[in-house]
Amino acid sequence: MPKIAIVAALEREVSGLTKGCSRLEREYEGRKFVFFERDEMVVVCGGIGLEAARRAAEAVIALYRPARVESVGFAGALDMSLGSGDVFAPAVVIDARDGSRVQIEGGNRQGTLVTFMAVAGINQKANLAQAYGAHAVDMEASAVAAAARSHGIAFGATKVISDPLNFEMPGMARFIDPQGRFRTASFAVFAALRPWLWRRVALLASDSRKAAKVLSEHLERFRQELSQASAQPSGKTPAAARSTSQAAATSGLRAGGHQ
Repeated sequence: MPKIAIVAALEREVSGLTKGCSRLEREYEGRKFVFFERDEMVVVCGGIGLEAARRAAEAVIALYRPARVESVGFAGALDMSLGSGDVFAPAVVIDARDGSRVQIEGGNRQGTLVTFMAVAGINQKANLAQAYGAHAVDMEASAVAAAARSHGIAFGATKVISDPLNFEMPGMARFIDPQGRFRTASFAVFAALRPWLWRRVALLASDSRKAAKVLSEHLERFRQELSQASAQPSGKTPAAARSTSQAAATSGLRAGGHQ
């Protein structure tokens, strides 16, 4: 069974990592999920938003019983010091719906990530930064944290900035369906008919590709570390080997920091 479960919104966020994985479709509570398995890690891409993230986290916990669940993916900057492609490993995750917060202990973690219910534009980013003292915003982490907490499983979050503080998102919220899927074709038609959006869409696409590359490289390094820690050295007892593997699972993803 895997030591760590990765919950992302979209496969393109972690495409570099999933390429080397076994792809398996499984059902949980009447819904089908695609899981990517490799060594000590399983990845599920549940869709955009709180509900989609909650469903995916519950599914991977029930079906795989991991030692740790990590929310990974893209985030928007709420701090001018964070730029596209920066790895952000928060020490605190806040749910903007009720202000509840989860503390993530240890490592080089610092800063606060706030989970918001919708795609945040420039004005909303400013409001979130002021209200919560947050450094970045996403749409899934607090839901994954709640699922992990309800099952007594360790939780962490690792994000990569895909849009800076001063970037205005080009009207994307309406293209997220109730299942958390992004309707790419519909958005492409929408953007194509609005030339004033072309520069923003091109910049977002470029920054997203950069963020996905950074995140995949970061996760692949962690996967290798976890795999090495899980390999039982000569003379080490099974219990000791498990202890080493679990230590890697709870510390390896903290290396990214807040750049």
